[in-house]
Amino acid sequence: QVQLVESGGGLVQAGDSLRLSCAASGRTFSDDNMGWFRQGPGKEREFVCAINWSGSTTYYADSMKGRFTMSRDNAKNTVYLQMNSLKPEDTAVYYCARRTSGIQWPPVYAYDYDYWGQGTQVTVSS
Repeated sequence: QVQLVESGGGLVQAGDSLRLSCAASGRTFSDDNMGWFRQGPGKEREFVCAINWSGSTTYYADSMKGRFTMSRDNAKNTVYLQMNSLKPEDTAVYYCARRTSGIQWPPVYAYDYDYWGQGTQVTVSS
């Protein structure tokens, strides 16, 4: 069993930055590839980015490249999402998730993941 807990969301203005955290527990975190998704109001869940087990490889959705950075600290069992130059359209609930073992890279679909956090709300005002 894996438990994922996101934090760091909030209300910010356009152009601001936020760093989200996702703390994992329940198994050997350093074996797992991880991802971030988001779901805006009235929208489907959307892939944001993914990171491999060591942190050496990341993959981003095109619309996030250059503004978002995913990283991890295996000693702290935590992954991060640094979000810069935030826009109102970034408003969403952000979820971290663990990629299911055996799924090929990059894991961009929600069904590629088997454990999810409860999400953290990010609201960007214009």
